[in-house]
Amino acid sequence: QVQLVESGGGLVQAGGSLRLSCAASGRTFSSYAAGWFRQAPGKEREFVAHITWGGARTNYADSVKGRFTISRDNAKNTVYLQMNSLKPEDTAVYYCAAGPWSRVTTNRPDYWGQGTQVTVSS
Repeated sequence: QVQLVESGGGLVQAGGSLRLSCAASGRTFSSYAAGWFRQAPGKEREFVAHITWGGARTNYADSVKGRFTISRDNAKNTVYLQMNSLKPEDTAVYYCAAGPWSRVTTNRPDYWGQGTQVTVSS
């Protein structure tokens, strides 16, 4: 069993930066892929970024490519999402997720966090 707790969300002006953290419990976390997803009001949850268990491979949604960076520190059981050049359209609840790569990359991770709100003002 893996539990995920996100932190680092908040209110930021357009063009600013935030770093989200996802702290995981459970000894198996380092063997799982991880991802960040987001859900804006009135919209479906969407993929933001994925990372393999060892961090060697990452994927990004086109809308965040070049602005967001996903990383992980397995010694700390933590996954990060560095978000730069934020835009108002990045406003959403951001969720951390974990599971086998095949499930994380098909939006069916085994574990979800509770989410953290990111609001970008114009």
